[in-house]
Amino acid sequence: MSELRHFWDQMRFAVLGSGSGGNATLVESEGKYLLVDAGLSSKQLCLRLEALGVSPGSLTGILLTHEHGDHVRGLDVFLTKWKVPLVASIMTGRVVQEGLRQPAEWVSFESGQRFTWEGFDLETFALPHDAVEPVGYVISNGGRKMGVATDLGHVDDGVMNALKGVEGLVLEANYEWKLLEADTKRPFSTKQRISSQHGHLSNEQAADLIAELVPEGLKTVILGHLSSDCNTPDVAIEVVRGRIGGDCELALCCAGQHAVTEWQSLIPPLDPAFYGELFGG
Repeated sequence: MSELRHFWDQMRFAVLGSGSGGNATLVESEGKYLLVDAGLSSKQLCLRLEALGVSPGSLTGILLTHEHGDHVRGLDVFLTKWKVPLVASIMTGRVVQEGLRQPAEWVSFESGQRFTWEGFDLETFALPHDAVEPVGYVISNGGRKMGVATDLGHVDDGVMNALKGVEGLVLEANYEWKLLEADTKRPFSTKQRISSQHGHLSNEQAADLIAELVPEGLKTVILGHLSSDCNTPDVAIEVVRGRIGGDCELALCCAGQHAVTEWQSLIPPLDPAFYGELFGG
């Protein structure tokens, strides 16, 4: 029944919310749940976890990408009730702990380290962003593999190499360049920071990365961290679709700030022999 076991060797993920107001992604495999970032309020984290059928107390751990408020804002209150281990790079953990009212259980690593924890294989990789030690994650359970890369100013070789082979991806698509350029709310210095090598990804940069990863097995993408002023879901999806071509079978959607996405499942293709094993044929 090896194929039957392989069938259940699956992974799924959803975004609880994404944007400048807060970010959080949920990953599930074999009944274990990882939350990547906790930038929503504790109340919203709980409500949105429950909307996906997950009790806050069932979280296996919370992985942190970096220390900015829109990625850790809800931690302090959440941890007063739910004692969930925190997984973070050494420097990120030190900075975040300073903002917590009580000591937390930390699992620390150096950026770029690979390790197995609580049944998950975790690969970390450095992200070019203006934080102390920002990282992205590739999360796998031996069969399926998905990545999370938000808050990065450009795609370097380290990012590209780490994400090759992922089947699912949560990727930043923060702004459309023409909309950012025309924006009257942001001073020039802020626009420079956003579009810098250590700022955020544009739609075009995200599309270029996705186009490189599709031939490597990428099947499902949630675009996140969209600017409410300088981007829209329709524009972001149009740019990505235009880059990868209309014949590409890629499941693609955008995460919003105020609602959860649907679960995105990574299920292995079935070998015809599976049916014989399953039904005794």
